Amino acid sequence: MPIDPITISIIQHRLYYVNAEMSEAMLRTAYSQILNSSRDFSIGIFDGEGRLISQADNLPVHVGGLPFAMAEVRRRFAARIERGDVFLVNDPYYGGSHLPDITCFVPIFAGLETEPIFWAVNRSHSSDIGGSAAGSYNPDATEIWQEGIRITPLKLYRAGCRDDDLLHMLATNVRHFDDFIGDLNAMIGSIHVGAKRLAELIDEYGADELRGAIEHILDASEHQTRADISTWKDGVYSGQCLLDDDGHGAVNIAIRAQVTVSGSDIHVDLSGTDPQVSGIVNSSYANTMSAVHMAIAYLTPSGIAKNSGSFRPVKVTTKQGTLVHPFAPAPVTLSTNHPAQEIAEAIFRALEGSCPDRVVGGWGRRFRIALQGKDPRTSRNFIWHLFHGRPGGGGSATADGWHGAGELSSGGGLKFSSIEVAEARFPLFFAEHEFAPGTAGAGKHRGGFGSSVRIRLETDAPVSGVTAGDGAVHAPHGIAGGRSGTPHRYHHVKAADGMSTVLPTKATRLKFAPGDWLHIVSSGGGGYGPPTARGKADRLKDVEEGFAVG
Repeated sequence: MPIDPITISIIQHRLYYVNAEMSEAMLRTAYSQILNSSRDFSIGIFDGEGRLISQADNLPVHVGGLPFAMAEVRRRFAARIERGDVFLVNDPYYGGSHLPDITCFVPIFAGLETEPIFWAVNRSHSSDIGGSAAGSYNPDATEIWQEGIRITPLKLYRAGCRDDDLLHMLATNVRHFDDFIGDLNAMIGSIHVGAKRLAELIDEYGADELRGAIEHILDASEHQTRADISTWKDGVYSGQCLLDDDGHGAVNIAIRAQVTVSGSDIHVDLSGTDPQVSGIVNSSYANTMSAVHMAIAYLTPSGIAKNSGSFRPVKVTTKQGTLVHPFAPAPVTLSTNHPAQEIAEAIFRALEGSCPDRVVGGWGRRFRIALQGKDPRTSRNFIWHLFHGRPGGGGSATADGWHGAGELSSGGGLKFSSIEVAEARFPLFFAEHEFAPGTAGAGKHRGGFGSSVRIRLETDAPVSGVTAGDGAVHAPHGIAGGRSGTPHRYHHVKAADGMSTVLPTKATRLKFAPGDWLHIVSSGGGGYGPPTARGKADRLKDVEEGFAVG
């Protein structure tokens, strides 16, 4: 039966706000700083067929890969899905992105129906997932088993009953037992909030009307996306983006995208990408698909709902054995940042010839540091993930890049926690945290500036560290005639003699003495358009604010 368009709009907005409430519940109840301050989680609602129909304003690189994990859960359990079940998965070869990202699913049923009408889903980054490196970013890894515990699709709750033995086994395989359980409970609590609201929606509208509204929502997103793509210039375009290295000898690793625009269809061919490597910069297939969808979502208007319908115009080709579709058991931990960002930026560089007003300059890349030690104030062990010192975003056709926006795969969604809160939770002293002049690429619209951060370790004993990142060699590129930003410059300054050494982007077994300093200067974004086209007023403002670029 036809459905009133106003009713469809109401249902669509209700779904969005269910996502928002789940996201708020997660933010308020999670244990770990990486979740309750930095917000490294994403929320989605799926229909009974496993299609993404609504999402919260979280991390783009998470959401595009969720349908693949959803498909694995539905395939694995098929007719064995019951009310009260809760499912988990993190394995990149079963629809996951990388092992630290755990995904929880709960099905929602209508009346006496035996098939779910909705699924509420939460994907969250665990501060540790086991493996041989604290924080679960292990640049030494050459196979996935060295990265942490693999969770293939499983039931943690069966018809409302928790499998405590299974939960204990999972938590025992990570370094912080209590934090892991606390964060997992927060995830499950958030999707049960969603399940309650979706049950109310079912009671109010009925299953048939909701299914009809879902079809309209998905079809509308497809129609609007196709209408926009049809304004782009048809053709076959090529783009390339380079990673610094894999930490095991492979350098200047190329992501190559050939993008065909034909009417309202887009075909992204990544089969020309370099072969898979030994290190952690390989990308699981689901993560690669997420990166492609993320790129197209960035290029289409923000007013179009991003769901399975908006992804329909996009076809993707990969070649197994390459960096973007590796054979198991290749390690993939860094993939949600790199090469996810390089996949998207290779597409941007290709589409400069098709929709030059949509593409943006390169964004600063992720350069993680995880520190493990003992807090002398509490005698408790800690793992701290660096989320401060965010790099700059790329300039666009209409605006300068955002300062300190962070990497492209989060789209500004990852936050650094309050400095005061970080100092209260961890034995750290922040002497400086500010924008770094001179880091952004010049252009008609310049890139955003990176950050300069100086942190002192206030421990009584040495601290171990692991770095995992990229962007110390290849800077964020300029586009449409804009100039590149600067690469990262991270240093370890010893308290004993003031000697400064450059931190490598992929290293384990780093040692820091009490009182040592980290001096971090992150990348600035690439510029858009020739610098000579920048307006005089903008150039004067840059100088006045101390942000002059070359």
